[in-house]
Amino acid sequence: MPKTKTNKSAAKRFKVTATGKVKRWHAYHRHILSTKSRKRKNHLVAPAMVDDANLKKVKKMLQY
Repeated sequence: MPKTKTNKSAAKRFKVTATGKVKRWHAYHRHILSTKSRKRKNHLVAPAMVDDANLKKVKKMLQY
């Protein structure tokens, strides 16, 4: 049976933590920042965890 390949686009977007959770980054922090509040922009900088509904799919793409 052949080896399964990691989805490279997913590998660039997600990282698996030591405890097995999957870390992701927020969207909407690249441009048009003048209309967004400072609080909103600061919260978008911090990474977040992938929710339980999508966790199985993301881990399958990462071959974890």
